[in-house]
Amino acid sequence: MKIYPTLNLQHGRVVSTAGQVSSSFVLPIDLATRLIDEGATRLALVDVDAAMGRGNNRELIGQILHQCHTRDRKVSVQVAGGIRSSDQAQYFIDLGASWLVVGTILHKSPMVSEQLMARFQSFLTAAIDARGGKVRRSGWADSTTLSAHDLAMRAKAYGFRRLLFVDIPENANADPDFKTAQEIALATGLPLVMGGSLITPHHLEAAHAYQGLKGALVDALLFHQNPRLMAFLQAACA
Repeated sequence: MKIYPTLNLQHGRVVSTAGQVSSSFVLPIDLATRLIDEGATRLALVDVDAAMGRGNNRELIGQILHQCHTRDRKVSVQVAGGIRSSDQAQYFIDLGASWLVVGTILHKSPMVSEQLMARFQSFLTAAIDARGGKVRRSGWADSTTLSAHDLAMRAKAYGFRRLLFVDIPENANADPDFKTAQEIALATGLPLVMGGSLITPHHLEAAHAYQGLKGALVDALLFHQNPRLMAFLQAACA
């Protein structure tokens, strides 16, 4: 199981997956550096502002990507949030991003999806953000009647070779929606990474049982709150 510590970037700061600012202020680049120093070989960066159409954190993402590529070992970085044009995709690829995640354009702009696929297929991951199996878009702000399964099949039809299922929990105590994750993985036959609701070592242990689930995105702020999570990350990246 591949583990991706995930930095959600908003107004130049790291926020939790739920949108809360960390009580102990830490610079995003310092957090990324610390995680790499402690063994992480993958990171996920989410531009929350760009996803919601309220500005962006491009310069900050560029700084983190540069920091990753100055290391003496490879650190693969996934970038997500507001990637809705070929120019934006090219910008992050030029900076060294390993994967780019697109989501909202899958159902808002089919033509753009096709254009991106024509140029950047090997870099692209289709994001299916959903709560209770129903798709959410624009940084989770808009609800839809589209099912996660149907959007995943649409992404496969476009030619995506990798999927990200972001499970948006109903509340802080909700169990991860592994049922929908496995349904997507089995229906599409594509490698699937899951995030959003995976917040404990127990969740990561449980994820191993689900066929087709190849990786997990975990809020980067959680690793130093829970030593068992850090041990899980180091074991996965060893």
